[in-house]
Amino acid sequence: MLSDSVSSDQLVGFDFSPRTRVVYGPGVAVQLGPLAVELGARRVLLVTDKGLAKAGHEKHGLESLEAAGLDVTVFDNVRPNPTTKDVDCCVAVARGAQADLIVGLGGGSSMDCAKGCNFLLSCGGKMEDYWGVGKATKPLLPMIGVPTTAGTGSEAQSFALIAHAETHIKMACGDPKAAFAVALLDPELTLTQPALVTSVTGIDAISHALETYVTRKRTPLSQTFSRQAWRLLAEYFPLVCREPHNIEARGAMQLGAHWAGAAIENSMLGATHALANPLSARFNLTHGVAIGVMLPHVIRFNAKEVGGLYGELAADAALCEADDPGAAGRLATLVRELTESAGLPTTLAACNVGQSMIPALAADAAKQWTAQFNPRPVEAARLEELYRCAWNDG
Repeated sequence: MLSDSVSSDQLVGFDFSPRTRVVYGPGVAVQLGPLAVELGARRVLLVTDKGLAKAGHEKHGLESLEAAGLDVTVFDNVRPNPTTKDVDCCVAVARGAQADLIVGLGGGSSMDCAKGCNFLLSCGGKMEDYWGVGKATKPLLPMIGVPTTAGTGSEAQSFALIAHAETHIKMACGDPKAAFAVALLDPELTLTQPALVTSVTGIDAISHALETYVTRKRTPLSQTFSRQAWRLLAEYFPLVCREPHNIEARGAMQLGAHWAGAAIENSMLGATHALANPLSARFNLTHGVAIGVMLPHVIRFNAKEVGGLYGELAADAALCEADDPGAAGRLATLVRELTESAGLPTTLAACNVGQSMIPALAADAAKQWTAQFNPRPVEAARLEELYRCAWNDG
């Protein structure tokens, strides 16, 4: 329950400029072609992956675009955690197609690759040139994001997360010009997700809601997105895991993931993502798995600084009263239980991460973009402690 008093967070200034039109509802994916025409498209690049082709989503996207009279070229070689090489391959296809609009169809990887392609196609250079914020030198092509998972919320963000092919460092490349013009949220597209994908993307979305609520860059606006996302995700994640064909649950998860993505756009993330990215880079650990292992420990670590905020989230999940001194601990326990009930590992040991690698992982995590936004300072030594706590849930 929200407090009646005005907190200092409610007095923080912000600058909000919504850039993405959101079209939501079961079946709205058929509007892809007409929406592309509205944006002035003639030649479209459809960026997706082989799995979605097998599920039939690529075909349906093609049909809608072609029925609208558009020329469509498909790049469906997107791989999980796309690298600079993946982006370069996508750009080569886009240039050959002379695309004037890009559609990202799939999970965060497809949408990140689409954004990365747009940077290079529109402005030239290499992906490293756009590492950071606001480095696009020219206007970018219009884009439409069509998520088929309920996790990253990438369709609500102007950042592309691209790994360097040689160093494996994940580069956050953001620019307001890289925001999607339209996000098409059709929960029917998420029905084909395997159970594991539902689990790992759901945990990722949950982490976005919880992390954005407490970052140093949080604002009243970002917290509104975060809290609405958390309320939806906390209620419907267990249901969607039990009843994967429940379209109401799928819709709630997709909206929750989108609102959490909108929160990221306005407040960034924190230590959990800084810790998770090196695990994906060095051990090829699925992002949502890494997140699920690390998030409870980060919540407990941050409680000293933002315990009251965690109390509000714990109260939203009916765990306790918002002012309960143990609220953060209860929230961390709930996250662990949600992760475990979804069939995901809860320790680094269970993920076959060797203890000897922890110092190197901590050094990598300290260099991650999101570490600086954590509400409690995290240098390499602190991050190493968090890894060690997560190794055997100690």
